[in-house]
Amino acid sequence: MNNKYICYCGLYCENCAVKVKITPSAKNLHEEMVKAGFEDIIQYIPDGDKFWSFLKGMVDPGICTSCKEGGGNPGCAVRICAKEKDVEVCALCEQYPCEKFPAFFDGYPVLKQDNLLLREKGLEAWAKLQDERRERGFTYGEAS
Repeated sequence: MNNKYICYCGLYCENCAVKVKITPSAKNLHEEMVKAGFEDIIQYIPDGDKFWSFLKGMVDPGICTSCKEGGGNPGCAVRICAKEKDVEVCALCEQYPCEKFPAFFDGYPVLKQDNLLLREKGLEAWAKLQDERRERGFTYGEAS
């Protein structure tokens, strides 16, 4: 487990569909387009330079980096609060769960249970669950 991918809210970036599915697909598309010679003609396609720049950005550094590494929404209330309180993960905060979480729970149904596990059993048990999910090909938005 790479701790930099543990988000303040309790999500784990390595189980995000963007990182697991979209970024590898973008890499495949880029590689196929290079093989087919698009790099040489992309400038002649309407908005081709913009597309090529966008696609390369999806490949390297990738679509998303961890919120702890500066990725994600810089105005995220959860991240701002966690940084101000100097907590590694919100589930470990004395005020958790706070008013910032209902939207997260709606969007990521497993998050509430995951954060409860983190709070009650600790980071090691939580990390084991996340690693097991990653090995199964789990991504957020799917059943846990």
